[in-house]
Amino acid sequence: MRLRCATIIIGTLICVKTTFAQEWMKIHRNYDGLEWSVPLQIDKYTEYDFSNSQSKLNAYAILENGSEMIVPYSVEYIDSISFAYELTDDEKGHNKYRPFTMHITTEELENIVERELWLNCHISIDGKGEYSDYSGTGRIRGRGNSSWLWYDKKPYKFKLDKKSKLLGLDKAKNWNLLANYRDVTDLMNTLAFETARYMGMPNTNHTRYVEVFLNDEYIGVYQLTEKIEVGTNRVDIDEEDGIMISFDEDDGPNLSPYDGDNFWSSVYSLPICVKHPDDADAVTLNRIKEDFAILENAVKSHDYNKVYELMDIPSFISILQLHEYLYNVEIDAPRSLYAYKDKDGKYTFGPVWDWDAGFDFDWGEMTTGHTFFKNYRELIYGTDPVKRTGASYNINKFWRDMFNDSTFVRQYKDAWFAISDSIYEKCWTETYKYAESLFDEGAYSRDINRWPLTSAWSGTRFYPANEIAKMSEWLKNRKDYIDNVIAGYPDGTEGSVDPSDINVVGTIEKTQSCSFKGGYHQYGSININHNDVTEYLGGEAVSLVPLNADGSEGENTAAKTYGAWFNDEGTCKWGYGHVYIESDNMYTWSYGCHPDNCSVDDTHTVTMQYRRDKKAVNVVVTFNVQ
Repeated sequence: MRLRCATIIIGTLICVKTTFAQEWMKIHRNYDGLEWSVPLQIDKYTEYDFSNSQSKLNAYAILENGSEMIVPYSVEYIDSISFAYELTDDEKGHNKYRPFTMHITTEELENIVERELWLNCHISIDGKGEYSDYSGTGRIRGRGNSSWLWYDKKPYKFKLDKKSKLLGLDKAKNWNLLANYRDVTDLMNTLAFETARYMGMPNTNHTRYVEVFLNDEYIGVYQLTEKIEVGTNRVDIDEEDGIMISFDEDDGPNLSPYDGDNFWSSVYSLPICVKHPDDADAVTLNRIKEDFAILENAVKSHDYNKVYELMDIPSFISILQLHEYLYNVEIDAPRSLYAYKDKDGKYTFGPVWDWDAGFDFDWGEMTTGHTFFKNYRELIYGTDPVKRTGASYNINKFWRDMFNDSTFVRQYKDAWFAISDSIYEKCWTETYKYAESLFDEGAYSRDINRWPLTSAWSGTRFYPANEIAKMSEWLKNRKDYIDNVIAGYPDGTEGSVDPSDINVVGTIEKTQSCSFKGGYHQYGSININHNDVTEYLGGEAVSLVPLNADGSEGENTAAKTYGAWFNDEGTCKWGYGHVYIESDNMYTWSYGCHPDNCSVDDTHTVTMQYRRDKKAVNVVVTFNVQ
């Protein structure tokens, strides 16, 4: 017999509930020595009974399609049941930093094994007195690309049957649960959101941490956040004529050629996926492609007055600065980079998304390790974005061509230095409040015990406390370094720096033996004393560039961040290159020679130059080919 919120008897425990006297029933369970509450809303549809074996307490939920779903709770793990009224909003604590609890039960306890197949589910969220509890039905499936394919801890997206507020966040149906598997700190996306919000970027996502039970199994700490979509409480643009796109290699025409919602942009060949309208036909796709091409052509032709009419410059500046500051190199692909345009409006960049590939992530351990925070001196755009001097990546020129404009460069510098003094302290302090609660309430420990992370290469075990300390130090150093780099950006002029503008305050000389037989693969290194360079310059070097024989700045034609191929005269030249220097480290370089161009007993003298403001230190290297 089913009971409609009346008397429920479990063992010797008797819970009496007068029908409809209270609004919530809470099942109190035990896991890891702690009590966990599962809230169930009581209404005229709520019914309960026991399984025939008396081992399950079954709740019956009505799905959106009107069918009934059984939500079973094992009697073995139920400590007690209580009933309560819902507190009013002003009676709640609103402590958003706490880890909350979410219970997800799929229909017939079916496993979530696909990203395309939606499963019916029931979701309960314990607001812990900080926010309203939630109990309701919906659908759930897998999400993500590499995070879904390569990692054991899976991310999910779910769609509620009814728009609802969750943990104080605005009403919506669509939500994401981020696993943050390779991010042991669980803070990278949160810090990116907080920093974007501090920069003034609109429609930035929020964070609520939840410890999730899926079909009675504890699956760890997840980040509950909004889905990026067009809607009243999301990206609020015109439903009919608004546009939202993502620049994304995975969802674009290269890796998803048959999806029918993407295209290569006309001018810069950017991979673009149309997110809104979400059912765009070929005519709509072509209209959006042509519209975006107007902006592309303005950027490419350096018609900056037109660019300022078509694009929201502050959001473009913010998205570029956020990628460089947090070293999110996925702008190179690109991936997960959004922009939208309201009816008759400008292209605005954001909301920001997917930042666990930043913070100097070691891509060599993509599927096997979780190493971040090694080097704070690497640059996406380089010390001169137009020429990408010292840049780690050759990102699409769409993101760099605006640096030809002196007004844009001035605005870029002004925008950064308006916030740089406080960006680390404000954003890290806010983000760390979540970490404190995750530590205090044991969530970090439970998560790392559920998903222990060890490097397959080194055997190193990763722990939140250690990685958070590294993260904080990296961010502080990174901020100071980026200050110097942005201050040194050229003022929107094309071409090389005039040698007469550079004050050479010191010279370091090196002599190296270069094996002709060794060719490209040399095993020696050139080590520059960091302290000597800093002493000469009166501070940290912000760039390292190759020089041509006439002293002008050359082009980096080597494979790594710093260096170049040099010809027999010491000028930067790839096609007739004799010797090269290359490195991702400003102070330790590898080198080699071209076996087809060099001869035994050749001598080549080349110059690399450290810069800070208009001061420079030349490093003159003489290679003796043996």
